[in-house]
Amino acid sequence: MPVKEEVRRNAVDRIRRGLPLVEGVVGYEDTVLPQLENALLAGHDVIFLGERGQAKTRMIRSLVGLLDEWLPVVAGSEINDDPYHPVSRHARDLIAEKGDDTPVEWVHRDHRFGEKLATPDTSIADLIGEVDPIRVAEGRYLSDELTIHYGLVPRTNRGIFAINELPDLAERIQVGLLNVLEERDVQIRGYKIRLPLDVMLVASANPEDYTNRGRIITPLKDRFGAQIRTHYPLDVETELGVVRQEALPLQGSGLRVQVPDFMAEVIATLSHLARSSSKINQRSGVSVRLSIANYETLVANAARRALRAGEPDVVPRVSDLEALVSSTAGKVEIETLEEGRDERVIEQLLKQAVLTVFKEHCPMERFRDVVLAFDDGTVVHAGDDVASKAYVDALASMPVLKAPVMDLAGSETPAAVASAMEFVLEGLHLSKRLNKEAAAGKATYRGRG
Repeated sequence: MPVKEEVRRNAVDRIRRGLPLVEGVVGYEDTVLPQLENALLAGHDVIFLGERGQAKTRMIRSLVGLLDEWLPVVAGSEINDDPYHPVSRHARDLIAEKGDDTPVEWVHRDHRFGEKLATPDTSIADLIGEVDPIRVAEGRYLSDELTIHYGLVPRTNRGIFAINELPDLAERIQVGLLNVLEERDVQIRGYKIRLPLDVMLVASANPEDYTNRGRIITPLKDRFGAQIRTHYPLDVETELGVVRQEALPLQGSGLRVQVPDFMAEVIATLSHLARSSSKINQRSGVSVRLSIANYETLVANAARRALRAGEPDVVPRVSDLEALVSSTAGKVEIETLEEGRDERVIEQLLKQAVLTVFKEHCPMERFRDVVLAFDDGTVVHAGDDVASKAYVDALASMPVLKAPVMDLAGSETPAAVASAMEFVLEGLHLSKRLNKEAAAGKATYRGRG
């Protein structure tokens, strides 16, 4: 059975049973995955087109799960020769000599997947093959087919071969793939042979690469049966689903980690705001890796603060958001020529993210009495140096603030109360209801009167 028929049969089985074609991909259920299902059912070679961090490589590697678990090959074959239809000289000679007694090996599907990151120095020898000087030195003639050292594509015969960042491949090397996609064979230079290969080719590319680093030549692009455009998460909930799935959990040290929903939403909202900001270079994209790194950094900063304060509960606060500058700066490109403006742009986006989430969670009508209390002279100190118990004590002295804070906290632990209280105070400040004096990680909230 040809490899595309094999993939189609297993894809049909998964679709019929209501199972996803690829595991661990969130947010593509109604957009990308239906297109992928169509491509596999049609038996097409596929190219995924999308910006960085859109799970292109993960989807490609997941296609291995659509292969049969085991495949019989001629023993000792470098290119997974079919015992009934041998291709290489080694397999043909062995079968001619031993017939039905030809030894057979079983190859697991994990070994039927080949992958190459396209780089400008990739050669035809890497992909297709070349003369092996060691075999020539052993006494074989150059005309002997057994002197061939097969490249990655032939070695993935009867499997799936993937090329990442295809436009980075030199155009003259891309020409070497034309026969693979159309005539389904490769030609090794210097040899009068053609190897009829059975390969499913999958590639990925960044749209910006067409102009920045190279392009996919038109004849090659024409040979791909399906071009599937990927995208970033379309909403905050989907982004959070990816973050919670991919972020490394903070374990050990006897700490109890709890990330409130509103703080996690700030992380996801920051990425969505960055993707629509005119101050961020949108051509380079804002990867979901930004959300994952920021989530991990937020928890890490909260853990560092809790360890220094001797507190067992790790609950991120608004004051921990300052740590995100370091994890954000390297993942976005700021559209500015001013020195040192990067941090200011990120800080503005963070404030906008906090305000957006605050408006969603906290109706302003609930805080009229709170604002009046601050106008009457109430002052609250916040920041890294303030223990969680101090927030609980401050809340006890402000009965009008207790109900909205406890509803938001979702827990009565001092760390959770401190996080919710900081979030409310910062939201009121950004809504221009309170004044804030901030310096060196410390803040004071007071009325505007």
